[in-house]
Amino acid sequence: MTIQRMHVSKRFSEIAISGQLVHLAGQLASDLDLDIKGQTQQTFDIIDQFLADAGTDKSHIMSVTIYLKNIEQDYAAFNEVWDAWVANIEALPRACVEAKLYDPKVLVELTVVAIKPE
Repeated sequence: MTIQRMHVSKRFSEIAISGQLVHLAGQLASDLDLDIKGQTQQTFDIIDQFLADAGTDKSHIMSVTIYLKNIEQDYAAFNEVWDAWVANIEALPRACVEAKLYDPKVLVELTVVAIKPE
């Protein structure tokens, strides 16, 4: 089975597709000066675009892993933006953990597994 990689850089690809399975690399905001709500919304916008590039959308997400820099401080605010993002689709499987991220200004990062509709 072949693997299609999209948005490839020297170190990694943002998207890997095999058959109907779509994996997104860890996604985060491009403006790290935003607060948790701003970073979360910007990250969701990027995820929406990458899913579209892969031929799918958030309604076909199989799982999301959420990494928060400070879960105690940011969980409620993250969920406000999450709830608006998924308001019109069935509840998505997800895991949420606190993590030390690569840059102290990164407040949230998400990895996504989705399928391409038949």
